[in-house]
Amino acid sequence: MHELFIYYRAKAGDAEALSAAVLAAQVQLQSAWPGLQARLLRRPDPRDEHHTWMETYAFAPHGIDDPLARQIEARLSAVLAPWIVGPRHCERFVPCAS
Repeated sequence: MHELFIYYRAKAGDAEALSAAVLAAQVQLQSAWPGLQARLLRRPDPRDEHHTWMETYAFAPHGIDDPLARQIEARLSAVLAPWIVGPRHCERFVPCAS
Protein backbone atom coordinates (compact mmCIF):
# COMPACT_ATOMS: atom_id res chain seq x y z
CA MET A 1 0.00 0.00 0.00
CA HIS A 2 1.65 3.21 -1.16
CA GLU A 3 1.38 6.50 0.72
CA LEU A 4 1.99 9.83 -0.98
CA PHE A 5 4.26 12.55 0.43
CA ILE A 6 4.46 15.98 -1.19
CA TYR A 7 6.84 18.63 0.08
CA TYR A 8 7.64 22.19 -0.98
CA ARG A 9 8.66 25.62 0.29
CA ALA A 10 6.67 28.83 0.69
CA LYS A 11 7.26 32.24 2.25
CA ALA A 12 6.70 32.19 6.01
CA GLY A 13 4.40 35.23 5.68
CA ASP A 14 2.04 33.18 3.48
CA ALA A 15 1.56 30.41 6.07
CA GLU A 16 -2.01 31.27 7.03
CA ALA A 17 -3.31 31.57 3.45
CA LEU A 18 -1.44 28.48 2.27
CA SER A 19 -2.65 26.39 5.20
CA ALA A 20 -6.28 27.40 4.63
CA ALA A 21 -6.02 26.59 0.91
CA VAL A 22 -4.45 23.17 1.46
CA LEU A 23 -6.89 22.17 4.18
CA ALA A 24 -9.88 23.20 2.04
CA ALA A 25 -8.54 21.23 -0.93
CA GLN A 26 -7.90 18.20 1.28
CA VAL A 27 -11.51 18.29 2.52
CA GLN A 28 -12.68 18.27 -1.10
CA LEU A 29 -10.40 15.33 -1.90
CA GLN A 30 -11.66 13.41 1.12
CA SER A 31 -15.26 14.01 0.02
CA ALA A 32 -14.44 12.70 -3.46
CA TRP A 33 -12.58 9.64 -2.09
CA PRO A 34 -14.12 8.50 1.20
CA GLY A 35 -11.44 6.85 3.28
CA LEU A 36 -8.64 9.09 2.01
CA GLN A 37 -6.49 10.26 4.91
CA ALA A 38 -4.79 13.62 4.41
CA ARG A 39 -2.45 15.57 6.65
CA LEU A 40 -0.64 18.90 6.41
CA LEU A 41 2.65 19.44 8.25
CA ARG A 42 5.16 22.26 8.37
CA ARG A 43 8.64 22.56 9.78
CA PRO A 44 8.40 24.58 12.99
CA ASP A 45 11.05 27.17 12.15
CA PRO A 46 11.44 29.03 8.88
CA ARG A 47 14.75 28.95 7.02
CA ASP A 48 15.65 31.96 4.91
CA GLU A 49 12.14 33.31 5.59
CA HIS A 50 10.53 30.18 4.09
CA HIS A 51 8.73 27.22 5.64
CA THR A 52 8.98 23.68 4.32
CA TRP A 53 5.53 22.10 4.05
CA MET A 54 4.54 18.44 3.77
CA GLU A 55 1.25 16.95 2.64
CA THR A 56 0.66 13.25 3.29
CA TYR A 57 -2.01 11.02 1.79
CA ALA A 58 -2.97 7.44 2.60
CA PHE A 59 -5.88 5.43 1.26
CA ALA A 60 -6.58 2.11 2.97
CA PRO A 61 -6.75 -0.64 1.95
CA HIS A 62 -5.85 0.19 -1.66
CA GLY A 63 -3.09 2.74 -1.23
CA ILE A 64 -2.37 5.68 -3.50
CA ASP A 65 -2.17 4.43 -7.08
CA ASP A 66 -0.82 6.43 -10.04
CA PRO A 67 -4.19 7.89 -11.18
CA LEU A 68 -5.09 9.05 -7.66
CA ALA A 69 -1.60 10.50 -7.10
CA ARG A 70 -1.90 12.46 -10.36
CA GLN A 71 -5.32 13.81 -9.38
CA ILE A 72 -4.11 14.86 -5.93
CA GLU A 73 -1.04 16.55 -7.37
CA ALA A 74 -2.99 18.31 -10.13
CA ARG A 75 -5.60 19.69 -7.74
CA LEU A 76 -3.13 20.87 -5.08
CA SER A 77 -0.52 22.29 -7.45
CA ALA A 78 -3.20 24.45 -9.09
CA VAL A 79 -4.56 25.66 -5.74
CA LEU A 80 -1.12 26.44 -4.30
CA ALA A 81 0.53 28.02 -7.34
CA PRO A 82 0.36 31.56 -5.86
CA TRP A 83 2.44 30.57 -2.81
CA ILE A 84 4.88 27.82 -3.78
CA VAL A 85 8.54 28.80 -4.11
CA GLY A 86 10.30 26.25 -6.31
CA PRO A 87 9.04 22.79 -7.21
CA ARG A 88 6.65 20.49 -5.38
CA HIS A 89 8.30 17.12 -4.75
CA CYS A 90 6.02 14.07 -4.87
CA GLU A 91 7.18 10.71 -3.56
CA ARG A 92 5.47 7.46 -2.67
CA PHE A 93 6.55 5.20 0.18
CA VAL A 94 5.37 1.86 1.53
CA PRO A 95 4.96 1.19 5.24
CA CYS A 96 7.55 -1.16 6.71
CA ALA A 97 5.60 -1.91 9.89
CA SER A 98 2.29 -0.91 11.41
